[in-house]
Amino acid sequence: MANVTFGGNPVTLLGSEVKVGEKAPNFTVLANDRSEVTLNDTKGQVRLITSVPSLDTGVCDAETRRFNEEANNLGNVKILTISCDLPFAQKRWCGANGIENVQTLSDHRDLSFGEAYGVAMQQHRLLARAVFVVDSSDTVTYVEYVSEATHHPNYEAAIEAAKSAK
Repeated sequence: MANVTFGGNPVTLLGSEVKVGEKAPNFTVLANDRSEVTLNDTKGQVRLITSVPSLDTGVCDAETRRFNEEANNLGNVKILTISCDLPFAQKRWCGANGIENVQTLSDHRDLSFGEAYGVAMQQHRLLARAVFVVDSSDTVTYVEYVSEATHHPNYEAAIEAAKSAK
């Protein structure tokens, strides 16, 4: 399991760590209109999936904005940002910040994504910061579990991995 801290304190991650070369686990999360969304809904596309603790924090805000801006350079890559924020809060945040190229999704209901990808922080019922690239055949081609949940991911590596995925 990945070793992650949150505010310098170790956390227990629930679920299984995802590794490059594995088939991406399916999950069920909620869109901003509370409809269910699964990985299978984007089958056949390259996906760059980020998990963040909360869009209402500085690093998560900056990360989601950065991937929203980078989306124009990624062609047909679908960018999903998943947190445990409520769908209503995600919709409000996206509207207030002009986020149009990233789909924000909520894992608040049952931590389906968090447990499937090994990012659910048991102590906080939030998701740890991580980035996954899943190719069009549902194979994981890139994984980064950010060791401190309050730090930024490696944007350049994630973007290059998404560009390289088929």
